[in-house]
Amino acid sequence: MNDFVNRRNFLSKAGMGMGMLGLSQLISSSEKKHNPLKARSPHMKPKAKRVIHVFCNGGASHIDTFDPKPLLEKYAGKKLPTHYKTERETGGAYPSPFKFKKYGKSGMPISEIFSELGEHADDMCLIRSMTTNVPNHEPSLMMLNCGDAILPRPSMGSWINYGLGSENDNLPGFIAMCPGGVPIKGGANWRAAFLPGIFQGTHIDTKHENIDKLIENIRNKRITRSAQRAQMDLLQEFNQIHLDNRKGEKELKSRIHNYELAYKMQMEATDAFDVSKEPEYIREMYGKSVQSRQFLIARRLLERGVRFIQLYHGAGQPWDNHDEIEKGHRKLAGESSQGLAALISDLKQRGLLDETLIVWGGEFGRTPTVELPKPGANAGKKNGRDHNNHGFTMMMCGGGVKGGKIYGSTDEFGFAAVENKVHIHDLHASILHLLGLDHEELTFRYSGRDFRLTDVHGEIIRDIIA
Repeated sequence: MNDFVNRRNFLSKAGMGMGMLGLSQLISSSEKKHNPLKARSPHMKPKAKRVIHVFCNGGASHIDTFDPKPLLEKYAGKKLPTHYKTERETGGAYPSPFKFKKYGKSGMPISEIFSELGEHADDMCLIRSMTTNVPNHEPSLMMLNCGDAILPRPSMGSWINYGLGSENDNLPGFIAMCPGGVPIKGGANWRAAFLPGIFQGTHIDTKHENIDKLIENIRNKRITRSAQRAQMDLLQEFNQIHLDNRKGEKELKSRIHNYELAYKMQMEATDAFDVSKEPEYIREMYGKSVQSRQFLIARRLLERGVRFIQLYHGAGQPWDNHDEIEKGHRKLAGESSQGLAALISDLKQRGLLDETLIVWGGEFGRTPTVELPKPGANAGKKNGRDHNNHGFTMMMCGGGVKGGKIYGSTDEFGFAAVENKVHIHDLHASILHLLGLDHEELTFRYSGRDFRLTDVHGEIIRDIIA
């Protein structure tokens, strides 16, 4: 006999007993039928069904990718005529070491390091006026991923799956791929926080190609599938009895669903992540880098109904080029440009680009001035850029955004957004809108307050929506 009496048990055994008796039947029936991952209708007609977020971990330089600033040549090595407040003291103007070329009917300027994207210029939308709160990695990653720089909050992928559910019962609705470990702040980037745990992202270390290493412990080698299914069914019966005695325990309910999902993943996940099943010409089209393989896996996952996919460019902050920016950015773009272009082409050929929103960008941008040498980092070098939260670029493609569109701008040197400023909250509001979700209506009541991804902020960027 369980002598523990919680608040619900106390109330049910006291004056509210008869009411609780009737309510318990309703709750039990509802919980047995309810699947928290079941696909749900959005608030309005969506333009996109799913999202792929290509995360330039560490902060890619907008000046060297999609926002050319030729005036920097005039002031090369000299102090700029306008004073800018930077995280650390910086030196003179640092022109981009890369050449830009205009592509497509739109004449969109793209850096040579992303030249493969030129063929998709008329599919791409550049937001050149992004801003975020602070120029530090940890809070900026949290702001971009979770909508708050400090406090624990559910991630964007968790909110989207909470609002829309999943289109696949055998795979997580939210997958984060990061080769070599986890990014700074680790699992906080894909947490569910106070949302039910079933909506939390699943991390995959894509440095591994072997399926058994890529998804560890996914297969039971000691018993047959039928025997395992019988064991799982028995375990679920015990779990359901346990849950029936603890109605409303969301963490317990989520854990039970996670066990079942883990079992179902054994077949579907091994197939989805196995790119060797793709034709040789497809694998050649994407390329052979780890990042290219992630793009191909992402396409296979979204075809299977995964709602939100994040592709980090390595653990740590690989795009954080405080020095050697020409060498670093050329290498990183070389690892991703071909695969990203292939992903866009592949989705177009399969008729999936219109309903898949691709978002490319990092947690902030970089300064137009050179980072000064400092001990222990870029000592003796003057060929990199510092963090810049005042103005940077996000690229969006597919999923209901206008192609060939450039929205907003930074000043003539590329330091601060000056036209049509877009905060991360506005970006989140717009992504949710494209998915058919009203960011002001997508709420979850926690600790006596209704929370949402955009908190009390966020304006939809209507000029970028097709």
